[in-house]
Amino acid sequence: MLQGVKLNIAVLGSTKGTDLQVILESKFINNLKIVISNKKDAFILERTKKYNIKTLFLNPEGKTREEYDEELHNLFNEYKIDIVLLIGYMKLLSKNLVNSWKIFNIHPSLLPAFAGGMNLNVHQAVLDRGCKITGCSLILVDEGADTGPIIIQKTI
Repeated sequence: MLQGVKLNIAVLGSTKGTDLQVILESKFINNLKIVISNKKDAFILERTKKYNIKTLFLNPEGKTREEYDEELHNLFNEYKIDIVLLIGYMKLLSKNLVNSWKIFNIHPSLLPAFAGGMNLNVHQAVLDRGCKITGCSLILVDEGADTGPIIIQKTI
């Protein structure tokens, strides 16, 4: 959050939403306006409910990527969203959506290494490869799988 500026946040998630817990337990919880999932049984929706944050299962069935993303676009406008965070979101986004919004993702590797993987699969791949250094990357999302511009990386 910029000094004196309140950013409205939307989260897209398809999985457990473990990383969302940090936001839910922080001062940024008041900035979180909606959590949306493309999976009806994604635990991220359940995780959020006890914090009285609006949750929504947006069914992708029978819709093109563009049709689905147009619905997301309309929701982001409705909730006056400033930034979108992907937390375990397992769906590529359309060109129109990524060009219309600031959408960020944290990936559990030093991109471009191990792009396209997720969570423990990435960590296992790092171990299997014998890497001595790994880390995470914050990226601005584009249409590809972990191919957007890197904003910052941290090593471990």
